[in-house]
Amino acid sequence: MSGNGTEKDQKGILYVVSTPIGNLSDITIRALEVLKQADQILCEDTRITLKLLNHFGIQKPLLTIFGPKEKKEIPKILALLEKGQCLALLSDAGTPTLSDPGTSIVKNVKELKFPVVPIPGASAISCALSVCGFAEKSFLFLGFLHRKSGKIKKELLEAKKFKTTVVFFESPFRILKTLSLVADTWGKETLTFIGREMTKKFEEVLEGTLNEIIEKMQGKEILGEITVIIKEPS
Repeated sequence: MSGNGTEKDQKGILYVVSTPIGNLSDITIRALEVLKQADQILCEDTRITLKLLNHFGIQKPLLTIFGPKEKKEIPKILALLEKGQCLALLSDAGTPTLSDPGTSIVKNVKELKFPVVPIPGASAISCALSVCGFAEKSFLFLGFLHRKSGKIKKELLEAKKFKTTVVFFESPFRILKTLSLVADTWGKETLTFIGREMTKKFEEVLEGTLNEIIEKMQGKEILGEITVIIKEPS
């Protein structure tokens, strides 16, 4: 398979494949072509990847790269590429390496001069920015913030210096605590967008000042992955 995702190539190649962040219909035609022709699929959670593959009638060998397995499996991955295999790297949702596994694999594969080809697709970042209503030509993405309050405050204060829209991910179990820290560092009038379970059946969007968002979320059961966008008021 070559870089355009259409033909088999003798040299091993790694495809970094974006997958849906919730709605399976969001997968691209090109991503399906790559998955159908790949020799093996490197994935985060086999259960989630199997759900995707089964939905589209694709059967492929899976190699788990979750957590410490990512670095452990690198020699095996490089050996497969040496044999000329075509590998597809997936995360559970969205694009691998962006707050997801895969960075170590891509780095090692590139060091040995094997081709690494991106297969773009769904992204929680662009999805949220496109509908928040206050995205500008630039933004700062922080991924998942640190778990310790002191370090979160430091991250937020550093981000504030850029004077731009800031995007980050957060767990439903920590979201209220994190928003209170945003209030401490950015102020309660900070423009805020919350995208929860985006593209899924129970998608929820909350918009307003930070203080309004916190009031709406308090006392509610919060489930699912969350994308947060903040911006200082004009």
